Amino acid sequence: MIYFDNAATSFPKPFSVVQAVQMSFFDICANPGRGGYKSAMKSAEMIYNARASAAQFFNAETENVIFTSGCTYSLNAAIKGLSRKGSHFVISDLEHNSVIRPLEKLKKSGLCDYSVAKVTSDSADTVNNFVNAFRKNTVAVICTLSSNVFGIMPPTQQIAQEAHKYGIMFILDAAQGAGCLPIDMKRCGADIICCAGHKGLYGPMGTGLIILSNNVRLNTLTEGGTGSNSEDLNQPSFSPDRFESGTPNVHGIAGLNAGIKFVADAKCENILLHENKIIKYIYDELKVCRNIALYTDFYDGIPKTPVLSFNVNSKRSEETAALLDEKGICVRGGLHCAPLAHKKFNTLGSGTVRITPSWFTGEDEAEFLVNCIRSEERRVGKEC
Repeated sequence: MIYFDNAATSFPKPFSVVQAVQMSFFDICANPGRGGYKSAMKSAEMIYNARASAAQFFNAETENVIFTSGCTYSLNAAIKGLSRKGSHFVISDLEHNSVIRPLEKLKKSGLCDYSVAKVTSDSADTVNNFVNAFRKNTVAVICTLSSNVFGIMPPTQQIAQEAHKYGIMFILDAAQGAGCLPIDMKRCGADIICCAGHKGLYGPMGTGLIILSNNVRLNTLTEGGTGSNSEDLNQPSFSPDRFESGTPNVHGIAGLNAGIKFVADAKCENILLHENKIIKYIYDELKVCRNIALYTDFYDGIPKTPVLSFNVNSKRSEETAALLDEKGICVRGGLHCAPLAHKKFNTLGSGTVRITPSWFTGEDEAEFLVNCIRSEERRVGKEC
């Protein structure tokens, strides 16, 4: 199997991640914070160490790192934690359904409203589009670090700076980009960072993070047992306990801890350099094909992450993906849960075939992928 669907979830996982998950079933078998015996204490220690690793990686306060089931949960917690009657949000026109659908539900319930700001090739123009969407009741801006369909990176730091001038919080959706782009909580301008643990951080599926700055106060999405202040019927007011009700995903967090350490050792800049080399090779090979549509230019000076969307003319994206699957190549065809991005690029009807490499993707795999795509492209050309 040749795997090019790392934007959905990374594969393969580093051996250290597999080993950490496997060993956790033997060494970390008790519920953390729910007992004073050695095994429970060992589980609690592992959770703390994982939290500290994530805090160091993102330059955040340890107690402000919250473990979740994924970026979708993190974004729901952030959005619903800030929303109140009459509130307003601003999002980009590249956002994932993990942002759009919670806001749509809140809008239809009459609780809040939201506006969509256009991302353009000009950073200043993009920032102005966000500012022009601000209202007196705007509580937060939500913006992706990188489009999961086209790899486009909005000027998030500048947008956050402008939002703060108006007393508006900034939520960074780092589902794509975390792991290959350095993210510093104290410098990136985000008040809240939401990210997946199973993509660029190479952790297991079912893991995610929400990272808060010290000035953020969120309402809770869930309440329950935390192992702390159990005599109090109210949810704890302090982090991380306030946001981590119920038994944590101990085995997943053990793997995520190993994944974060793997990325920290490999270094984001090295991972980005390798992935960009792979994706630019594929781009260069495909851009000369008459019957292949590409939607982004990797040499136009606009910041992008290693995500490439394409279509073979006259074919639906799912059909092309199925043909590649027959060759043992895993890519994703469709809308990638981001209808706004597809509407922006006029691909809402066809979707796109998405290619996303990882640290483990080999140049020989990229060459085989290109040969398979070009073979299909030539066949389509003959049919035309």
